[in-house]
This record gives sequence, structure tokens and C-alpha cells, in this order.
Amino acid sequence: MRVSLSWLREHVDTPADLDGDGLEKALVKVGLEVEELVDAGATVTGPLVVGRVESIEELTGLKKPIRYCLVDVGNDQPQGIICGARNFAEGDLVVVALPGAVLPGDFTISARKTYGHVSNGMICSGQELGVSDDHAGIIVLPEGTAKPGDEARPLVGLDDVVVEINITPDRGYCFSVRGIARELSHSFGSAFRDPVAAVVPLAGDGSDAYPIEVLDSVACDRFTAVAVRGVDPAAATPQWMKQRLATAGIRAISLPVDITNYVMIEMGQPMHAWDLGRLTGPLVVRRAQAGEKLTTLDGVNRVLDPEDIVIADGTGVVSLAAVMGGTTTEVAADTVDVLLEAAHWDPRSVARTIRRHKLPSEAGKRYERGVDPQITAAACARAAALLAEHGGGTISAGVTDVYAVVPPEPVTMSVQRPSQLAGVDYTPERVLEILAMIGTQVVADGDRLTVTPPSWRHDLNDPADLAEEVLRLDGYDRIPSVLPIAPPGRGLTATQRRRRTVGRALADAGYVETLCWPFVGTPALSAMRVPDDDPRREMLLLRNPLSDEEPGLRTTLLPPLLAALRRNLGRGLRDLALFEIGPVFLPDGPLPVAPAHGVDGPPSAEEFAAVEALLPHQPWHVATVIAGEADPAGWWGGGRPADWADAVESARTVAAAAGVELTVRSAAEAPWHPGRCAALLVGDTVVGHAGELHPAVCADLDLPRRTVAMELDLDALPIPGVSIAPRLSNFPTALIDVALVVDADTPAGEVEAALAEGAGSLLESVRLFDVYCGEQLGEGRKSLAYKLTFRAPDRTLTGEEALAARDAAVAVASDRFGAVLRGA
Repeated sequence: MRVSLSWLREHVDTPADLDGDGLEKALVKVGLEVEELVDAGATVTGPLVVGRVESIEELTGLKKPIRYCLVDVGNDQPQGIICGARNFAEGDLVVVALPGAVLPGDFTISARKTYGHVSNGMICSGQELGVSDDHAGIIVLPEGTAKPGDEARPLVGLDDVVVEINITPDRGYCFSVRGIARELSHSFGSAFRDPVAAVVPLAGDGSDAYPIEVLDSVACDRFTAVAVRGVDPAAATPQWMKQRLATAGIRAISLPVDITNYVMIEMGQPMHAWDLGRLTGPLVVRRAQAGEKLTTLDGVNRVLDPEDIVIADGTGVVSLAAVMGGTTTEVAADTVDVLLEAAHWDPRSVARTIRRHKLPSEAGKRYERGVDPQITAAACARAAALLAEHGGGTISAGVTDVYAVVPPEPVTMSVQRPSQLAGVDYTPERVLEILAMIGTQVVADGDRLTVTPPSWRHDLNDPADLAEEVLRLDGYDRIPSVLPIAPPGRGLTATQRRRRTVGRALADAGYVETLCWPFVGTPALSAMRVPDDDPRREMLLLRNPLSDEEPGLRTTLLPPLLAALRRNLGRGLRDLALFEIGPVFLPDGPLPVAPAHGVDGPPSAEEFAAVEALLPHQPWHVATVIAGEADPAGWWGGGRPADWADAVESARTVAAAAGVELTVRSAAEAPWHPGRCAALLVGDTVVGHAGELHPAVCADLDLPRRTVAMELDLDALPIPGVSIAPRLSNFPTALIDVALVVDADTPAGEVEAALAEGAGSLLESVRLFDVYCGEQLGEGRKSLAYKLTFRAPDRTLTGEEALAARDAAVAVASDRFGAVLRGA
């Protein structure tokens, strides 16, 4: 919202010496964000005066029309000036930049010879002075405005300060001079002159200006219209109005349209001007019908949606209500009878229409933030009076006013609420003073206040909103900046410590952590070959999802994580190892709607418990994905591509960091390859899966072949108790390798467990270092080679003791799996 200080001063008393810096501080004081502040007088330096055109000589023989003008600028002799504009005549008052002046863009004016004449200055247009976008012709001042030689800056707005304010969605009333001036009056503590109160209302004779029928009173709860007949189509918009519109960033079009825009900026009430001669039958406010079309004023033929609010006459839809009118009824160059409309529209419907048609407008910007429904009649009266004054029209006696406005609901608040919120002692008298200042009606009953918001404050519908107004207008600077004291605690919980430990362990192992959006859609689960009856398809759907393709909350970490893998592969990376730790959402049937609670106080313990009971189960999972080489190639040798064993190893890394032991078994689970998938168990409970992704899954998700992944339920891992530090022995170890021949389908992990069980307390570690299959072993047989490390805590082991422990370990493996020492 751009507005000039001179316009604001018409409605609020400000200090006489108020400059740009003081204006900015005053606006910031009441919570308005100043985007830009321009001192217009500083944009043009040097002599800028009023001149009267005494004579015009048309220069011939040139490619374009050029005039040599003699202009009286208050000196002894008139100035000779070359000009190409055609919109002025002899005797007109114009704005002249004399040699030495510097215009916006660092354009210096100097005397120079051109077209056979010396030009001593420049006759200026609004664009050249930076006061408007009009470059079609130069500025012609009304007769009697000034005399030749007078300073021209005050006449074109170059003695003013222009401020641009960023209006937040909750302060829609500030999209007007009326709203900003009211806020300045609060800041300065000065008188406010409401432009609405200054309007002489239209009495009317009881008849309608034009028949209006509102079929949807929710979409439009007020519609006011007045007619002005006999308007001079050639009547020009006054220069002062053009200047103010240009300051606001609105281009002048025609007198009726400019007046509606001027009233919109002044009062905050958007308006529309209709050509009465082009209307057929009564105007009907309704929702659009499927298949209806409208060509809007921007020349685009739009297909309307049944949720769009439209205005129609006997010929069909003629306006996309609150957003943009249609071309069939627009005010044209020959319009003499004008119907002025001011209405109040449903903000939600307007906002959806703007986004649906990608059609932002100044009117829609105000309607979607909320407009005062009580000023439509005043806006019509103001616009009609301006049109009659400057266009020579006659205001009709009839006034149409369809009224179905629901009054605002009163809000109950404790008078102590602002003090409790800010920690500042606001007296009851000060609270009542500020609430009355913003236009509310207050009824006090002891400590409780019943507050009815004014019609222009749609944002005041909760005790917190009213308390915020007290804080804002009393001054945010009065609220002390004191950091709260952190309550005593016991640090991180065991669950939090485990999550951080697991994250550090994976990062140390070379994985990169990602933070993915927790949203997923059915196509991603289908691409992962998740069966239809799988619990992972039971997603919790969002009421207002960010994307229609991902409307649910994830039940597994893999879809977003694989999408992140694909995105990084598309950026040119080839060897990737990613992990994520985060919650998944597992609803157990349909969830009931949570009860609504007020914000005047914290929920009770019972309310907290009721809400907690409605939440879905949200266990934390950890997942890893690897693509490309696990060990890179280089001068040291060839690389090693990642395989299913790396996915299993990432699970072991997680389990070691969490302080638990994992058991690995073969399994078949989507989205993994059935022959290269492992189930991860703690005891007899499956807590996750790891392995190589199914080739079809890799193809559907556009991932490299043999991509591997792991997902594990972190909350399913038991939290160990207090860890006892191991007693370290300083005696030497005894290393013995054993190679056992077993059936090919015997899990290596179970053989390892049998060896550990049989070796007893002298065994320090056991590690599989080789797997071999060959003809000499026999069909369906394999060799598993393990490295056994023995150590005693109190002595050096003898060779006999180490061999005895090895034989005991092999004996258990032989009894359990039929294992035979290779070569024995």
C-alpha cells in the first residue's frame, strides 16, 4: 500500500515538522511494516517552475511531429523549448524543468541546439518527473492554479513524502488511507477525521437505483448501488486525483473508473462502475454454473467454476464478483449513464477465486482480507458526488441497498489478560481506553469484559486478539526483553540419547542425514510393490495436503528417502549413502475429530489426555539407502559396489549404537528382492528389514540397479540398562581360524552364535571372514571361515587351553548344524 503524507494529513493531525524518518517511526510504533519511504522533493533537483505557452511553431520536414514553443517562465524573455507532445495548446500552463535541473534517473537538463533551434529546458510529463506512469502527454495545469515562474513542485506532488507499507493479512483495514490514518492517530495520540463520517449520505426516495437480486447471502451479504446519469464522456480526471492514484500505483483510465479506484484507496471499499446502457434486465448475484464463460476486462476468456461468485444480467454472466468485471458492460468512451456498485463479499470465496483463475487485483486483495460491510452506502455516496462534480452528471433519486450483514460476535475477556500475557501491569482503565480507541464497544462486568469489535476489524474474534491490541497500542517497547529461566531438568531422555547416538554412528560410517517431508501417496507405495492388504497402505490422510499426489502421512521412511536419493542422482551424484531418523504415522482405524479448545488459558490435564488418546501411533524409524560404490575406486585399486550385505551392516551399526544384538534371517518383504532380503530381529521380534531392492522397484522409481536399503523400528529396540564397563585384560590374545563345512542354506549368523556359545568365557570375539563354495565341498555345501580371538583376564593362555576352547566351539556347531572342520 503506497500513500502520500499529504493525503494522510487530510484525516489525521500530525506534527507540523513531521519528516520521513518521523513518519516511519510512527508507523512502526503501531506495528506497521514500512517497505519504502521516498522524499519526492529529493527526486528532482534544480529549477522546476510553472510556464505558460505563448506560441507554438510546428516544425516540418521531420520524421515525427516536433514543436518549437515559446514559454513564459517568469523571466524577462520567454524560453524557447523543443517538445514532441501534442496534448497542449497556446495559453496552457505547463511544468518546465529549466537548465540545471536534474530529473529522476540522473537526467540533467541543459540548453542544447536541436532541430535547428536552441532548447532552453524541457516541458515535463508525469513519467519524466516520476509522479506517474503517463508518458502520452505532458502535464497541463488547471487555469488559475499558479502564475508563470512559480515553483511547480507543490503542484505535482514533489513536495510530499510517499510511504509504502507491507500490509499483513490480519490488517486488511490498512489497505486504505482511512485505515492508515486511524493507526497514525493512535501513534500520535491525535484527532482522526474519518472520511466515511464526512460523506453526505444519499437520502433516496425509497426506489431502487437498479433492480438487484442476491441469491446467495453468504457470498454477498450487502450490495449497494446508485446511478449517475448524464455524465460527460469527455470529462477528464482531475490532475490531483491522477496524481494520488499514480502514487498508489494505479493507472488513470477514465473519470468513472478513476473515481471508483480513488474511493477504494481512500476508504478501503472496492467499487465497480457499470455502463447502464449495456445492462439487460436485473443484476443477479449467484454462484456460477458449470460451463459458463466470461471475458474479463483483461481480455481473457475464462471458464468459470461452480464455486465462483458472479453477477449476471439477462444476457448471462457480466462480472466475476469482487475480482474483475466483464468487457460487455464496462464503462467505455461513450458512456453517459453510470451505475456505481459497492458490495461486501465472502473473503474465503474471493481468495479461492483469485487463486483458481490466477487473477490478482487491487479489489480482490482487499476483499480477501476483509472489508468493512457498513461503508458501502458511504462509498457509493462519495463516488457519486465526485462523478457529479467532475463529470457533470445527475445523481438518481433511487438507491439500491440489499442488506443481510450478520453483526460481529462479542468476545469475552478478562481485564487482566493483557497483563498476564505480556508481564506488564496494564491498569483496567488503560485496557478500556485502548479498546475504546480501536472502535470496540465494551461492557464491563467486574473483571470480565464483553467486547464487540468494530465492523472494520474482522481479525478481532478471540481474547488473544484483543490482548494483542492492548500490547501493540500501549507500545511493544514497554514490554521488557527478559529471557525466561530454563526449568531444571535431567537432560536428554534415554530415547533422545539413543536417537542422537544412532545418528552419529551412521554419520561416522559415511552416511549423510536427510530431512524429508513426511508425506506420501499411493503411487509411491504401488511402485514399491507394497501389497494391497499391507498395513503400510493404511495412511492418515491430511485434510489440506500440500500436494494432491502426496495426501497422506508416511507409514514407512523409504518413499521420501528413495525420492531424495533419486533427486541427488539426477543432480549428477553417483555414489550415495543416505539415512533418515524420524517418525512414521500408523493409524489404528479412522481417527475421530479432536475437540476444539480456547486460547484464554492452557488446556487441563484431562483435555491433554483426551487429545493424546486421539493421536495415531508414531514410532520412530531409521532407514538407510545406498547406491553406487560402497568402496570407491582409485589408484589403490578397483572399487566395490554396494550390495545387500552393506544394508545389513548399516542395521548392525544402528543396533551396536543402541546397545542391542541383532539376529539376521532371510525373508521376503516388499520392496526388497525376495532372494536378497533379510529380516532383522531382536530376540524373536522382527524390528526391520534390509537388503537389495527388487529390480522392478528400481525400474519404477528410476533408481540404479542393485540399490540397497534398510528400515528398522528404532522404538522397538529395548533400551539397555546401566552399562557396565568391560574389564580390559593386558594379557596377549590367541588367534585361531576355523573353516566349517555346512549345508548351503545354513545361516552364517547362527553358526557364529553356536561357536560363541561353545567357546565359553575365554572367547573375546568371533568374525566371519570368508565364504567359499566349490565342487570339492560337494553339492549344496559351503565353507564358512571364522577368526576366533581368545584371551584370559588374569593370565596368558596356553596353546592347549586355546585349542580346547576351539574344539568346544566346533563341537556345538557340529551338534547343531552338522558342521565339519574343512580338511579334517
